[in-house]
Amino acid sequence: MTSTTRRKFLRQLTGVAGGFAFAASLPFDAAAYAASFSNFKQLSVADACQDEDFWHFIKQSYTVSPALLNLNNGGVSPQPRVVQNALARYNELSNEAPSYYMWRVLDQGREPIRRRLADLAGVEAEEIAINRNASEALETVIFGLRLERGDEVILTKQDYPNMIHAWKQRELRDGIKLKWLSFDFPIEDKAKIVSEFVNAFSKKTKVVHLTHMINWNGQILPVREIADEARKRNIEVLVDGAHTFAHLDFKISDLNCDYFGTSLHKWLCAPFGSGMLYVRKSKIKNLFPLFAPQDPESDDIRKFEALGTRSFPIEQAIGQAIDFQLMIGSERKTARLHYLKKYWLEEAQKLDKVHIHTSLDSDFSCAIGMFSIEGKTIREVDNALYSKFKIHTVAIEWENINGIRVTPHVYTTKKDLQRLLEAIDSIRKS
Repeated sequence: MTSTTRRKFLRQLTGVAGGFAFAASLPFDAAAYAASFSNFKQLSVADACQDEDFWHFIKQSYTVSPALLNLNNGGVSPQPRVVQNALARYNELSNEAPSYYMWRVLDQGREPIRRRLADLAGVEAEEIAINRNASEALETVIFGLRLERGDEVILTKQDYPNMIHAWKQRELRDGIKLKWLSFDFPIEDKAKIVSEFVNAFSKKTKVVHLTHMINWNGQILPVREIADEARKRNIEVLVDGAHTFAHLDFKISDLNCDYFGTSLHKWLCAPFGSGMLYVRKSKIKNLFPLFAPQDPESDDIRKFEALGTRSFPIEQAIGQAIDFQLMIGSERKTARLHYLKKYWLEEAQKLDKVHIHTSLDSDFSCAIGMFSIEGKTIREVDNALYSKFKIHTVAIEWENINGIRVTPHVYTTKKDLQRLLEAIDSIRKS
């Protein structure tokens, strides 16, 4: 590629959201990438998710280990090189004169990041607070709601432990009543799930806690349908979106919820320790912040950002992660992740003694998948995957859910998953 052609190519990339950010992490063979990207843009979503050449180049934008196959992106996702570079650059700048560059320069970048996150989420900027993770966002709501003794909260035994612990502390401290549901997932019947929640609602129910995607096995709950029923009864809706934001192709506004918390260091691939809280504008005033601001009853979303000194480099590098997300496109990303999950699960279920525990239907799952092997304990399979094949997964044993959780990401290729399938086949025969 000549210098003139390369400049033209990079100018074309700027027509794609995030082009400049992605250019900073281009793989070495820019000519090959240009051809692949040009082809990729013209493909339908269904075809784009199967374009292995393009996704191979996406993989080159990460610094993931070529030796260890990381299939536990459900825990925390790696950052593309462009985000790592931005974080290092902002950190170096901060260390030149911390109080000046942190408070007078980088702190001024929070409002643009807020607006960009709001645009990605499909809500107003004045409804978005930037914090450190989903637990902080959700516990802000759990401990900030004005609940009284005897008020009921509906939740499930399959929810995330941090949230369960927070609600139990609220129960111990304030005498609220927790009503537990328990499911045998996977379930491919929206009406059945919705009816379980609706049947649990009573005149005392004040809040329903909904995990948009169950982190253990990837089950997607019909949040909008449950939220619509809850709001008919004046029940507030809190959504744990730790595993769906920048993973599924949706807007928070689609869910009809009052509160939503997520970690940006998961599927958005933002720096570790970055998160986001959404609060419906009309709910801000009566929700107490987790960290006390000057006016706890303010209707300004920024009252939830009274964290004191924080990492400004982490906050600012969220911008590069948004660029990277937009470059791929939410719809294409969701389609690719579902394609990868479906590919390996369909192949795995053909193997004798291998059982899958995740739906293949895109309405009920996306990237996260789970399997088990008859005659092998969950720990035995997980240990064998790592010790013999250097494949990193996670063993899950939690409330009716038992299996090996496998979570690919956009940098995962079909060839990587073929390596997984070969390992599963070998372990089941051993």
